Parts: sequence; structure tokens; C-alpha cells
Amino acid sequence: MNKFQKKVLKQFPNAYVESTATGLRIINNDRYLAKEFYMPDTTCEDTAWEYAALACKMTQNFNRAHPSRMDLSDVENKLARINRRKKNGRRVK
Repeated sequence: MNKFQKKVLKQFPNAYVESTATGLRIINNDRYLAKEFYMPDTTCEDTAWEYAALACKMTQNFNRAHPSRMDLSDVENKLARINRRKKNGRRVK
């Protein structure tokens, strides 16, 4: 088990290698993991795991910076909490 296989299996425990006419690819719940990123099928199993690990990493990075996740309520709550502390600190002095 190489490092790419470990990364993929950590995120998708049911992932497995499927052989097709065009080559090998990594499948999880009947979904090709690297399809969204147009990764080609490969003849080497290690390369297939590498492509799947790269797809997992890119998906995670996209989800981290996706506009629908940029909710300002967390930032507003944080700033309100800081301002409350500042006001309370001025009263103590």
C-alpha cells in the first residue's frame, strides 16, 4: 500500500480499482473519483491511485475556497465578540 492509496482510502474507505477496456481507474460507490478533473485511465495501478489522490486533494482545496462556503456570519460574530471584549476592557480601567 503506497502513500497515494492510503490518502484515498482515508477519505473513501470503500474505494477500489476497476479494470475497463481503456485501463484502470479508482471507483467509490459507482463513481469514478478522478472524472471531474478529466484524469485519463491508466495501465498502472499506482498511477491510478496517484490520480485519485490528486483528485481528492484538488476537491478538498476547491471546497475550502468555494464561494458558497464564504459565509460572513462567522466573521461578523468574531468581530462582534472582539468589540465586546474591547468595550468591557475599557470599563474596567
